[in-house]
Amino acid sequence: MTVDEALAIVDKILEPKRLTQTQQLVFCQSWSGKTYLDIAFDAGYDPDYIKEVGSQLWNSLSKVLGEKVTKKNMQSVLRNYQSAKKGHKQDLSSSEAELEFPSGVVSINSAFYIERPPIEERTYTEISKPGRSLIRIKAPSKMGKTSLMHRILAHGQEIGLRTAILSFQRADSSVFTSLDKFLRWFCANVSRQLKLKPLLDDYWDEDIGSKVSCTLYFQEYLLEEIDSPIVLALDEVNRIFEYPDISGDFLPLLRSWYEDANELEIWQKLRLVVVHATEVYIPLNLNQSPFNVGLPIKLPEFSLEQVQDLAKLYGLEWANASEAEELMAMVGGHPYLVRLALYRLAIREITLEQLLQEAPTLAGIYSDHLRQYLTKLQEYPELAAALKQVVNSSGSVRLEAIAAYKLESMGLVKLNGDQVTPSCELYRLYFSSQLLEEEKSSDRLEQLEQENQKLQQLANTDSLTQVANRRYFDEYLQLQWQWLSTQPAPLSLIFGDVDFFKAYNDTYGHQKGDACLQQLATAISNCANRPTDLVARYGGEEFGVILPNTDAQGAVKVAQLIRKSVKALGIPHDDSKIDLDPILVSISLGVATIIPNSQSSPESLIAAADEALYQSKAQGRDCVTLKSLLKK
Repeated sequence: MTVDEALAIVDKILEPKRLTQTQQLVFCQSWSGKTYLDIAFDAGYDPDYIKEVGSQLWNSLSKVLGEKVTKKNMQSVLRNYQSAKKGHKQDLSSSEAELEFPSGVVSINSAFYIERPPIEERTYTEISKPGRSLIRIKAPSKMGKTSLMHRILAHGQEIGLRTAILSFQRADSSVFTSLDKFLRWFCANVSRQLKLKPLLDDYWDEDIGSKVSCTLYFQEYLLEEIDSPIVLALDEVNRIFEYPDISGDFLPLLRSWYEDANELEIWQKLRLVVVHATEVYIPLNLNQSPFNVGLPIKLPEFSLEQVQDLAKLYGLEWANASEAEELMAMVGGHPYLVRLALYRLAIREITLEQLLQEAPTLAGIYSDHLRQYLTKLQEYPELAAALKQVVNSSGSVRLEAIAAYKLESMGLVKLNGDQVTPSCELYRLYFSSQLLEEEKSSDRLEQLEQENQKLQQLANTDSLTQVANRRYFDEYLQLQWQWLSTQPAPLSLIFGDVDFFKAYNDTYGHQKGDACLQQLATAISNCANRPTDLVARYGGEEFGVILPNTDAQGAVKVAQLIRKSVKALGIPHDDSKIDLDPILVSISLGVATIIPNSQSSPESLIAAADEALYQSKAQGRDCVTLKSLLKK
């Protein structure tokens, strides 16, 4: 019995309660034979606390099983329990008895790990090469991120590198109460895993701050004491996204260490592996983010061939690809969903026909997995409403950009351009049913959701022109910058300023001025009308237009269309100094285009568009000027 199988049995025994992260730590390390003192030392906890956690865990198991469970006898007790439960399945072959229950990490020596070439080889090469190194592994929950991370660490050990791993999910909530406490926890854990005595007080100085103290601790102590390079793996990094005050300082700190390797050879000894499940939805300067440098790894789903290979490992005698195709028609190539199905089929607990029929129901093998997602969606009604649109559509739909990216990060949808579809048929069937039931039973909640959406729209909308306001303009530009920097793809920005608008207000009055701006906002919106385009009132009589996936030539065409559409409104402006006949309201426009990357920032695009607008005004107004930042 593996530790993962034992952990799954304990979770089943203790239902509906679930083990805490600390209890899981104590159980797994005790299973491998470590003492309480070793566990406390490795994880950075107080030994008395770890002993108390263990004592409570064994008492809970004793009460449920009806016999005394201790740290020493827990393995034999659980093996006897498993044997008793399988008494009616003695006809299982020896190969079937050795099947791994798909729970958590796929162990290093497991025969059930499926490689996804060329990902493994690329990561091994990245940590093996001299110089700075940073690997970013991103995928939704249970896609195999941590399993890949452990293989990277194992390869590092094989070639003589030192390794350390920190899972942020294992940190107590109290660790996140301040940046200082978090960084001390961080340094202490790395020290212990490298078998070095924590010397925090020798390097920590409140006068220079926590980040500098932490940097000096690594640079002058940890990296100096270790002869070989260190592979430091940070798992479940998305945990700190919940604490903006900490992530806003810690993530740029990681980026600074990566950049320091260009100048200081000592930092080339640090090889970082960052693992996270979701996008970073905190304001983060692109030049300070560790999420747009290094080697990005986005784990794909299993292919049909890989599912067939895994089925063979589970001892399933599928004559052709039809069974695998039936399974994938329901769950796609999601590693956990596929492995769980193959395991249940291999132990003859269920037939494929029954499995597929029950899959999207509460009686199905995926009920716990689906219920976790439903609970998460209930915490975020706006995401539940967006997913409901997707699963209730017969085809693909378009969603508001931020909602689409968040649902993709959770693994619930797939994006193809601006088109959104469910990740698999399982999610479509389950959530179309569950979200409909929620709708029927919570009319009041839906009413509150609508009110919240209106408030959100009001918060994002300019009250006069009904286009986006400056706040949402800044947020949307940052989001598109992050997204397009991973493609890469061009991003264009247009700034437009109404010519001699102060004179217009002085002559015709502010009511006429407001009406003029409203007409212009409508005209501009009609010219930039793709779902991903954004028109905003940038300030006063100035408008901003964000054009994702638009090159310079396309952006200039849109700007010229705006210029002509504004004059086509035929709004008289007798005090305009532009030589037109008749004299009408006109607009000057500046265009800038860039491909977002780590060497530039949204501010550089704004500055370029602003400079182009200034040139249009200097050239007589009522014209378009381009400032391209694309490399020729």
